[in-house]
Amino acid sequence: MRRIAAGLATAFVLLLAGCAPPPTSSATPSTATPHSSPTATPSPMSLHSLESAYEDVIADVLPSIVQITTKVGLGSGIVLDTAGHIITNAHVVGQATRMEVSLATGGPPRSARLVRSFNAGDLAVIKVDNPDGLRPARFGDSAKLRVGQIVLAMGNPLGLSGSVTNGIVSALGRTVSEPQEAGSPGATIAGAIQTSAAINPGNSGGALVDLSGSVIGIPTLAATDPELGGGAAPGIGFAIPSNTARDIATQIVKYGKVTNSHRAALGIQGSTVISADGQSIGVGIIRVEPGGGAAKAGIRAGDVIVSINGKNTPTMASLAEALATLRPGDQAKVGVQHSDGTTTTVTVTLSQLRTD
Repeated sequence: MRRIAAGLATAFVLLLAGCAPPPTSSATPSTATPHSSPTATPSPMSLHSLESAYEDVIADVLPSIVQITTKVGLGSGIVLDTAGHIITNAHVVGQATRMEVSLATGGPPRSARLVRSFNAGDLAVIKVDNPDGLRPARFGDSAKLRVGQIVLAMGNPLGLSGSVTNGIVSALGRTVSEPQEAGSPGATIAGAIQTSAAINPGNSGGALVDLSGSVIGIPTLAATDPELGGGAAPGIGFAIPSNTARDIATQIVKYGKVTNSHRAALGIQGSTVISADGQSIGVGIIRVEPGGGAAKAGIRAGDVIVSINGKNTPTMASLAEALATLRPGDQAKVGVQHSDGTTTTVTVTLSQLRTD
């Protein structure tokens, strides 16, 4: 499990909830149960109805959830179509171009190949060589989600195939970032769904489902609490909205790549600059893309970006989080520190994030 920094004003540290090798223990993931009213006890009939709804959704959706196994770990995926396309997280696939897919309904593993990864959004599409019997999932409209909705997370946590946990939509519109390291693309996810449904390593790429049986998100991140020694922070997980995932997956299936990321960019390549006392102070510009927004605004290689629209950006992750809230064509006020130590603010018309 890899620690990541989140764009949230909390003391929590996030980590990737996927790509973990199968466990040697038989530990099972914890589950969160819906909260009952403090002043009323649900009747047996209402509890029976909720239980029946859970059972119906699980029976309907679980056959569309698969386990993806690479040479270095495993994760989950969702069947997109009868042609054999499956959507998952890019960090589940990692550097692999071939992998095995196991169905929740059983049967021998099937070989699959990578179609394309979209690392900036931590999404990928793979294709099973033999698509016989695959059941596509039904995707819902994540823009219609409400805080408090009951949701189920389906996947393969810790290698426990076909596991289900429950919870609610805890918050909407979160911005979270992953680390950029081996097996992790360092993605920034804008508009993430926060959920109390338990998400553990192996859940990544699976499905967050509402009680109508529609996929409304892809579980991607879970949280740990440093005060608990890096232990799990109960009930804090994050999912990529289904509208985002479906849009990116559709482009990959249709064009073989992402043609419209819908994400803003400055038109630079850079890295975090560390001061002499070990503090992050900004993003040093390594290269400025010719004709891009930064170039047109006079930003040059060697400059350091220290803020976007008045918000400090001491790291690449914080810069990505700031840009994730903006759109191509927007104008942004960019604070730039020059080699002589002076700082200026320039207006940059943002371009679209390149995906090649």
